[in-house]
Amino acid sequence: MKREVLMPMLPIKLIKSVTLTVSLLAICSPNLLASTDLPLSKLEPEATHTKTLRSLAKTLRLGHYRKLIVDDQFSSQLFDAYLERLDKNKLYFLASDIEEFESHRYKLDDGIAQSDLDFAFKVFHRYQQRTKERLEYLLTRIEAGLDDLDFELNEQLEADRSEAPWSTNRSQLDDLWRKRLKSTVLNFRLSDKNTSDTEKLLRKRYQNQINRLNQVNSDDVFQSYANALASLYGPHTQYFSPRRSENFDIDMRLSLEGIGAVLQTEYENTKIVRLIPAGPADKTGQIGPGDLVVGVGQDENEEMVDVVGWRLDEVVDLIRGPKGSTVRLQIIPAGSDDKLTKEVVIVRNKVKLEEQAAQKKVLEIERNGKTHKLGLISIPTFYIDFNALRDGDPNYRSTTRDVERLLQELMEEDIEGLIVDLRNNGGGSLREAVDLAGLFIPQGPVVQIKDSWGQVRVEFDQDPKHYEIPLAVMVNRLSASASEIFAGAIKDYNRGILVGSQTFGKGTVQVMHPLNAGQLKLTRAKFYRISGDSTQNKGVMPHITQPSLYDPDEIGESNAKGALPWDQVKPLPHLNFPDFNHLLTSLDIAHQQRIEDEPDFLAMFEQIDYMKQRRQENDLLLNEVALKQRRERDQQWRLDLENRRRHAKNQPPIESYAELEQLAENQHNTDPEKDALLKESGQVLLDFLNPKTLQASNN
Repeated sequence: MKREVLMPMLPIKLIKSVTLTVSLLAICSPNLLASTDLPLSKLEPEATHTKTLRSLAKTLRLGHYRKLIVDDQFSSQLFDAYLERLDKNKLYFLASDIEEFESHRYKLDDGIAQSDLDFAFKVFHRYQQRTKERLEYLLTRIEAGLDDLDFELNEQLEADRSEAPWSTNRSQLDDLWRKRLKSTVLNFRLSDKNTSDTEKLLRKRYQNQINRLNQVNSDDVFQSYANALASLYGPHTQYFSPRRSENFDIDMRLSLEGIGAVLQTEYENTKIVRLIPAGPADKTGQIGPGDLVVGVGQDENEEMVDVVGWRLDEVVDLIRGPKGSTVRLQIIPAGSDDKLTKEVVIVRNKVKLEEQAAQKKVLEIERNGKTHKLGLISIPTFYIDFNALRDGDPNYRSTTRDVERLLQELMEEDIEGLIVDLRNNGGGSLREAVDLAGLFIPQGPVVQIKDSWGQVRVEFDQDPKHYEIPLAVMVNRLSASASEIFAGAIKDYNRGILVGSQTFGKGTVQVMHPLNAGQLKLTRAKFYRISGDSTQNKGVMPHITQPSLYDPDEIGESNAKGALPWDQVKPLPHLNFPDFNHLLTSLDIAHQQRIEDEPDFLAMFEQIDYMKQRRQENDLLLNEVALKQRRERDQQWRLDLENRRRHAKNQPPIESYAELEQLAENQHNTDPEKDALLKESGQVLLDFLNPKTLQASNN
């Protein structure tokens, strides 16, 4: 039985890899100790793997939206994808290994046809050998003592080696790993950890990783190869082993208590992919997508457990726990090139539907001596209580039902217009996206869905009842999937004005397909607006663009390797609200005039420019003084920027960077009226309501 799900998707060069495949350094229990002298067992494919490969290949060929020909070109792509999955940063294999493997480059399509996994297991075994050699090298260096690491040398370590050449000999790899060890130790030094404690922690970390290598099983090898194969069809196509399938089902039900975060493994680290709105982690304001979890502790009396190199399910087991209990996470913030960690304390709890539900507020905006009242409805996700609906509960909760109730309450307060805030809304129920659009448009088409065989079906709003209140919709780069369906419909009907930044571009539908062992998540369809434009890859562009701290070149579907392309289908006839394209130039001029001297926007523009400059600095500094200076420079820049902003707003200055960090945490759930982007969206909506005044001011 196939289950169709509208997958929310956020992330990020924050999410460079969207696969949930576990790290191959991290696939067995951390509690077992093993000698580094034990030989690695040579794994062989099992009968169930050959059957599953046959089933997997057939399902992809017949069921996936993307139709690929399994030929020599496909074989070459699979060859590269598998090596990249094992050693993307080129840290383990030697050039001689790759040269040896090259004889298989154009034979893997034949191997798939024959369900032959010899290549997959051969390469994996070599990967195990090379990984063990690297870990043994590190342990040898640690046993000799870390005092010979020279932190006064002006050395650097390339952070992203995906485009680097393979090392030609062990000496080159030794030097590379010496620098990696040096970088790790240097960051511990700057975190005030002494040499003895650092040696103890790293010795345990690398020994545990060798233990895991010694306990890899053939299922792990197959899962890695199967996911390399699946990745050729797109970033949302993944194979789940029987054990991983169970965890995926648990995640989809959201039935377990924990911290409200979705995790994945990237290299030897555990990365936060997204936060559940209103969940325990989200409420802290100290964690975000792209952050790395490097340590997990329980209550304050227990030792922090280093989880670098652990398999994903083991990290999840440590983080999960009963409601009301405490977990401590050691975090490396996203985008941090200096690997400085911080500790975040979270009280585990269930994510309550009420806390994820839409919320309202009345915004009061002063203009020309008059106070204007606008309604605000914030929607963190598109939700519906399927259990209550199935049980016949007439009061079941859903996005549309809640928004309609809130809108009626706001209208009783004589609001002039409504802002629907979809920023950071990663999607959810397709049904709710269609029904919510139906609150604002007369009956008609909302979204088109084209399946893998080219058949297009249309989701309609059947209810002619709708609210004609003036409307603005706020979106950003993290507005995805169902959010894009709603925003696209509002734009195509000319029903309201979109304000913000380009949305994520997640315009595909995934289904779970059972195999003889495990499951395959594959893309079965694509979404298209009633204009005929796909929401895939390009997302939805706002009418009025606001600055965004999310770099579209780093974040979004268009940055996911193998993402399906943007395309079009036939547009659908539909009723239209009056066209306001002739107002957009005047609206944008007024918007730009307001923000050009506004302190909050000026600070955002400065931060965007600074972040672009920092992203160009790919190398990790290995000189202690230089790294300290870089950290101090970054911190001082942030402090100075904030104080310039505060000075322009006649607010008292902040004395220290620590005070700034504390203030940022406290303002996570700030009053929405203090949100500069929101206030400016209110101004845009007022302009939209009074075009004659707008045109006069532009003249």
